[in-house]
Amino acid sequence: MPAASGIRIDGAAAAAGLGTRAIVQPHAVPGPRPHAAQAGRLDAASADGLPQVPPAHGQARLEAAFAVRGGRTALVSKMHTAPLKIAKAFDRQHELAVIVMDASPGMLTGDRYEMAWTAEADARVCLTNQGHTRIHPSPPGRGAVLTQRFALHEGACVQSMMEPLMLYRDAEFAACTEVDLAPGAVWLSSEIICPGRAGRGEKFAFRRYDATLSVRYGGELIFRSRQLVDPAKQRIAAPGAWEDCTHVGMLYCFSDRLDGIHLDAVREAIERASEAMPGGCIAGASRTWRNGIVVMAAGGAAWRLQRVLEAAWRALRRTLLGLPEAV
Repeated sequence: MPAASGIRIDGAAAAAGLGTRAIVQPHAVPGPRPHAAQAGRLDAASADGLPQVPPAHGQARLEAAFAVRGGRTALVSKMHTAPLKIAKAFDRQHELAVIVMDASPGMLTGDRYEMAWTAEADARVCLTNQGHTRIHPSPPGRGAVLTQRFALHEGACVQSMMEPLMLYRDAEFAACTEVDLAPGAVWLSSEIICPGRAGRGEKFAFRRYDATLSVRYGGELIFRSRQLVDPAKQRIAAPGAWEDCTHVGMLYCFSDRLDGIHLDAVREAIERASEAMPGGCIAGASRTWRNGIVVMAAGGAAWRLQRVLEAAWRALRRTLLGLPEAV
């Protein structure tokens, strides 16, 4: 992968025909998050709320566990500290749809968010959030950090289909995602990175974006990637890097149930979606070293990438999961 891109994927073939690029955002550095945030804990098996305690400054945690009850997936336990919470869970015929809420303007200076998701055997969950994840400006070295852990038991399926990430001017953001898969489990996830608010001249004005993903199958590391974007130090517009693209998106799917048929279905879906896209979009898909498919897309607007990645997601829902294309 060209040094100018700041993106490296270890253990996976690069998406066919797709280079890489960078990101940005603005505004004055906000003050510390108000201390009014309180923590709440609730066990889904019991409606009794446990005592509330204030979290450490800038820290928030969300834990949730899902299991099959009476033939349907249910939220069996959850814990959250403000401003994170599960806003709503919708019982669907084939899965449980869950909306995650951040009851704040976004991630501020020094914020540390931790999320832990557990899916018991055969549970099926589709996660999303209410809107863009906004990373606000921060002083150097005091950016926001997001850590996520997914534990999927045998036959479980978790789809983490979050809205795009927006990096404001002078924003710093680090993300670490760890996934543990048991045999028969499926983990699907998409992410789209926006380069800042273009109307405010923020393209690639953020300070740093650093994201890692580690996937284990049966305890063995089968995939690891790191995406590092530092616009002040990298040649964002260099050939083979971002060139004239401003947004980059990825869709990951990991399961021991994947084969060539699923890759063919994904490639066909993203090709059709890209060709039908006003303004065009670059996209490609490839198999990883083991049990995985990665789709990468790049273009000039988040909504274009959303349509392309959604097409790949729908193809996998149909061919791999045997689910309706719409949740």
